[in-house]
Amino acid sequence: MGLFKDDPPTPPNPIATAGAQTGTNVSTSVANAFLNNTNQITPQGALYYDPTGTYSWTDPSTNQTYNVPRFTATQVLSPAQQNISNLGVQSETNLAGLAAQQSGMLQGLLGSPLDISGAPAAGDPSTLSGVPDAKLSYGDGSRQQGTYDAGGPITRDYGANDFSADRAKVEESLYLRMDPQLQRDRGALEARLADQGIKIGSPAYQAAMDQYGRQLTDTRLGITQTAGQEQQRMTEMEAQRAAFQNAAQSQQYQQNASLAQFANQAQQGNYTQDAASAQFYNAGVATEAARKQQMIEQQNAARQQWLQEQYAQRNQPINEVTSLMSGSQVQNPNFVNTGKSNIPTTDIAGLINTNFSQQLSNYQQSSQNFNSLMGGLFGMAGGIMKSDRDAKKNIHRIGTVFAASSEEKKKLPIYSYSYKDDPDSTRHVGPMAQDVEKVDPGAVHTIRGTKYIEPSRVMGSILRAA
Repeated sequence: MGLFKDDPPTPPNPIATAGAQTGTNVSTSVANAFLNNTNQITPQGALYYDPTGTYSWTDPSTNQTYNVPRFTATQVLSPAQQNISNLGVQSETNLAGLAAQQSGMLQGLLGSPLDISGAPAAGDPSTLSGVPDAKLSYGDGSRQQGTYDAGGPITRDYGANDFSADRAKVEESLYLRMDPQLQRDRGALEARLADQGIKIGSPAYQAAMDQYGRQLTDTRLGITQTAGQEQQRMTEMEAQRAAFQNAAQSQQYQQNASLAQFANQAQQGNYTQDAASAQFYNAGVATEAARKQQMIEQQNAARQQWLQEQYAQRNQPINEVTSLMSGSQVQNPNFVNTGKSNIPTTDIAGLINTNFSQQLSNYQQSSQNFNSLMGGLFGMAGGIMKSDRDAKKNIHRIGTVFAASSEEKKKLPIYSYSYKDDPDSTRHVGPMAQDVEKVDPGAVHTIRGTKYIEPSRVMGSILRAA
């Protein structure tokens, strides 16, 4: 025995377990055999199952010998069916004798080969060679017209001439024509101002000259406007000429497109006619080939029918002898499928192993608890440690160890807990000082109202008790 855990369970003996299972299986099989071997009695006869001996079998693993019963199935015809059977045997004997006599005639029939020289001729496949070949192609109706003339280039501008030079010539001509008059008008204005006593540079002189300058500017603007109008007129004439050229090019383009479309439609018509002609020709070739193929098949069918008739004449005597040898058949009893009883085999080995597994599981759980307790106890440091119940929280009892002498066994409870002054609430395993006092008062010390224990002394008490 350990401190508080039991010894591990003893595993089952596999030989004994196998022997127990084999004995159960043999006993169940024997019982099922007696239950399922049901005797049957029908109007045509009977079927009996009788144990007629035993078979001795020794289990190689346990050397245990088993006497397994053996059964014999016996079929018995009813009196009426037995009489039919007797008559059938007699009939078969008579027919067999007749067949033996007839079979002698077959020696002459089968001794000579079958003459097929008078058979109709088979169809000659060479007659198909006169069928013309099918047309695999036909004309494309001439090539389609994929392009046509665009009708000339499109006029995209009026050329490099923007008529600026013509405009300049117009302006120059007008200036040359107007300049003498303008010079005479300026001279007359200056003379008139001098006659009026208006000096050059005076305000009156400057005002008169400004008026003259505005008139001169208006005149020049008029000349410029006239020249611009002439340039605009010439530009518009050039634009009209370009538009006329483009209209003529577009008309030519449309005419060329219509001609190309007409040509392609004519080509398509020729192509369709050639295709229809080729299809008609191929249909005629296929019809002629089918007609000649049908003639070949009819010739082959006539030959095959003649051969079958010859084979029938040769086989008929053989069939007659075979029929004589078949005789008549006895009607056997028609037994029904009786209900089967099946006693399930008890899984002795499974029960034994399951019980051991449960005991082993309990032992493993007990060992786990023991290891947890002992790990907490042996982990206590030397010296003294605080173990007062009032200084602890979250207290849970997890087990018990035995202490004191063998004459007076006392239990020492073991707990899982944390200290009240530990902010992290770290879990510890160990006894309470109040419980240790009951087992070994000398292992407990009170310091400023708190109880402490000597771990080494507590462990000594436990080990001595063990």
